[in-house]
Amino acid sequence: MPEYLAPGVYVEETSYRAKSIEGVSTSTAGFVGPTRTGPDSGKPEVLTSFADFQRTYGGLEDLAFGTNYLAHAAHAFFEEGGARLYVMRVVGAGSALATADVGDVHLSAREPGAAGNAQVTFNLVVGPNVLVRTTVGGIPTSALMRVRNFDSVVVLDGPSYTVRSALLDLDGTWRLADGSGSAVAPDDVDAVYPLSVGVDISRPTIDARGLPTFTAPVRYGPFALDPTAPDGLWKVFATASSSNEPPPLVISTRAGVTPAVDTLTSALLPSPSLIGAPHWLHAPSLVGPPSTPPAIAVLLDHGADGGEPAAAAYEGDADLVTGLAAFAAIEDISIVAAPGSTEYTERRDIRQKVIIHCEALRYRVAVLDVPVGETVNGARDWRNETSSTRAAIYYPWVTITDPFIGGDLLLPPSGFVAGIWARNDIKRAVFKAPANEVILSATDLERRLTKGQQEVLNPEGVNCLRFFAGRGNLVWGARTISDDPEWKYVSVRRYFAYLEHSIERSTQWAVFEPNGDALWINVRRTIEDFLVAEWKSGALLGLDPKDAFFVRCDRTTMTQNDLDNGRLVCLIGVAVVKPAEFVIFRIGQWTASATN
Repeated sequence: MPEYLAPGVYVEETSYRAKSIEGVSTSTAGFVGPTRTGPDSGKPEVLTSFADFQRTYGGLEDLAFGTNYLAHAAHAFFEEGGARLYVMRVVGAGSALATADVGDVHLSAREPGAAGNAQVTFNLVVGPNVLVRTTVGGIPTSALMRVRNFDSVVVLDGPSYTVRSALLDLDGTWRLADGSGSAVAPDDVDAVYPLSVGVDISRPTIDARGLPTFTAPVRYGPFALDPTAPDGLWKVFATASSSNEPPPLVISTRAGVTPAVDTLTSALLPSPSLIGAPHWLHAPSLVGPPSTPPAIAVLLDHGADGGEPAAAAYEGDADLVTGLAAFAAIEDISIVAAPGSTEYTERRDIRQKVIIHCEALRYRVAVLDVPVGETVNGARDWRNETSSTRAAIYYPWVTITDPFIGGDLLLPPSGFVAGIWARNDIKRAVFKAPANEVILSATDLERRLTKGQQEVLNPEGVNCLRFFAGRGNLVWGARTISDDPEWKYVSVRRYFAYLEHSIERSTQWAVFEPNGDALWINVRRTIEDFLVAEWKSGALLGLDPKDAFFVRCDRTTMTQNDLDNGRLVCLIGVAVVKPAEFVIFRIGQWTASATN
């Protein structure tokens, strides 16, 4: 009870309703594997389209050691209806950063990989003269117009020029400082031209003929060149970038060289002592901009994808926030896959790492592949090597049209299936089995299975992808690889994960509350209200809620020892619907009676 010490009227807010439980999302996926570029450590950002994926992890072009399976899986995920995806990149031994040196400037790709062998173009932009001569009280003076603090400028003084920073002092006067820190006043120079630099980055790719080329450039900037400018070139392109979305390039200086306002221009442009004022500067005037300085292109080199990643890279490190360990802190993920990992040497170990991750995180289910080219017996043997209530396996591989050179391209089904799971959850519900669903982006399957072949695979828990004339390529299986018949169906496993996660997340308010009848009643009502809504949605069996579920939280579920040790025990039973896997119609002859 609140404390009342002084006489008066007190108004308090209270609640007479049970707490509510909000169902968690079940359609968010997490993919782990090698990509062309992107960070290989740190908490990944959610992607909501394939364009998001390309910006961070590169395109569909092949990796040095084979097909870029994860990129194709991400593309398939969104094509099939997926809406939210997390990606964690892993790299193999031998991966390297692409680099280049220009004078005292060192350029490096932000992440390792051959995709870092980019073309970087520096575009210097010079504006019109901003130095204005005026007379105040009969005294000539100079002022700078349309210039901000820390802006870079080209200062023309007689036949020579220098690159400086325009710095505004506290008393409102401008000074023009060079890289060494010495400064001149606007009164002492002939002209001041604002200077900025734009950075274009073009990644390597292949054209429709399969020949190497570069993508259309992505423009960054323009930036100021002062190393202390908050949003200047040296801060945005630093190793620890000031940008929320760091560019894929790091610009620094050679060892022992401190960056200055003229470091980049000194590397890109001829020495002013040799040529005097460059041709792209006009005579001191406010009329007309100067001509455009030449663009300088630099090619980064020596970036390498390395070899295929090992199982340890997939497992990751919680302290370094790498691999699957990086997904541990992301509660939204409910679908996990490692597309293409069946083609790597340590594929069995990688498969186990994914399963172990899902078992440890409890509310996740893995989508597994069978190695490409496996026969029906091979697919069955591959499934029988392991068992889990939180994994499902699909066979065979899916055929699409190669986006670069045409023809057929075989891809593992996990990316497609993850997207179909997400689409099923969004359009229908998680308790509906994600089967009898069209694979929208498939042109064919690696092999067309027959009913007899599926009769071999389905009892073993291998979910088949089948072609049906007039209906297309369908997911035609909905089982886990569990040997426990209670968790035989994917929809049952995923629905229980949904229930458990929703209840856990929405009942945190009960922790440290007085453990008595009032709390037990509140907990029961909270969960009952949630399950009634689930029953009404069709997730639970029964013509009445009493037939669909029960919730017990009272003295019958807790002993005095439980209460003494601070434990609240609530028993919940639900009659979840299961898929109609076998639809049977029994038809026989019937003789009509004379009365009919």
